[in-house]
Amino acid sequence: MSLYDYEISRQLTASGLPFFGLIMAAMRQADTDNAAALREAFPETWAELQARYHAPGGILSGAEAAARVVPQPDS
Repeated sequence: MSLYDYEISRQLTASGLPFFGLIMAAMRQADTDNAAALREAFPETWAELQARYHAPGGILSGAEAAARVVPQPDS
């Protein structure tokens, strides 16, 4: 690790990103050994990441699809 890694961790913490979102991002970028360690530490998160990766738009249910609709501004 490096000072750069530490500073990035501070920026991410300050941005208020959710813990499991950060874990999923780490899983996406991890090398083989680190991915295995993350899978072992967070098996449910790995399973969800895989399910969402293979689901259209990452959406797993109709309720999620409905909740994801973003209102458009009035023209």
